Amino acid sequence: MKKIIFAFIGLLAFAAPFFAQSVPMDQAKEILKKIDQNTGYFGTDFTGEYVLVQETPGQGNSITSAIMYRRDSKAMCTIRITGPESDKGKGYVQFDKNIWFYDPSNKQFTFTAPKDKFQNTNVNNSDLRPQHYSDFYDIESAEYVVLGKLDCVCFTLTVNKKSANDVDYPKIKIWATKDDCLTRKREDYSLSGQLLRVSAIPSYQKVDGRSVPSKMVIQDRLRGQKINGKVKYESTQITVSNVSFQKLGDVVYSKQYLENMSL
Repeated sequence: MKKIIFAFIGLLAFAAPFFAQSVPMDQAKEILKKIDQNTGYFGTDFTGEYVLVQETPGQGNSITSAIMYRRDSKAMCTIRITGPESDKGKGYVQFDKNIWFYDPSNKQFTFTAPKDKFQNTNVNNSDLRPQHYSDFYDIESAEYVVLGKLDCVCFTLTVNKKSANDVDYPKIKIWATKDDCLTRKREDYSLSGQLLRVSAIPSYQKVDGRSVPSKMVIQDRLRGQKINGKVKYESTQITVSNVSFQKLGDVVYSKQYLENMSL
């Protein structure tokens, strides 16, 4: 866990502004589209095991484990909670642009939104799905910068008028590596410019020729506590393993599947 934190801290620092070089707008738009494409796995199904460690300053850690199934070509997703024992059998299913949460204790499905928190962590439901930066945001600026030891393109994006209800944050900054367009860092802002969250992806894994995040950290800049004179923010560390791109049956992306798996 400490290695993840150190990698996250390393991605928080980047070169001074005078090293930045503007990216021509036509190139910036193409790069942003490639970044979008790298957040999804189209033309196949995706399966991965997720472990989320929620760190709450002064209260300790809580751990949630889950298995995720995605069919990004049809915006379908199913998540089965496998731990802790008290949450086992709960799950999420997305289809027809709707996300439903299933609780086996009352055998009820309730509607949830992309911007809602996943299992009371700092992770939004939308963080676990493909991104659509090029569709939802306008490019305010794009620059070549250095992030830690990585050569990156840094985008400042503002939500376009037609997509105001489709995004979690009206303004964001993202850093993606210049050579492969993989997201390494993201900052989420309010409309007034207040920093709300900082996310980092310090490492990726290659599976069947595709790049999949292996470690992610999301830090909530609104939820913190002063400890020994220093503010420590809540954060969630995510580990992804046992990734597969094998085809899955259609039933996996249904309410029936979650109900059957909870029995």
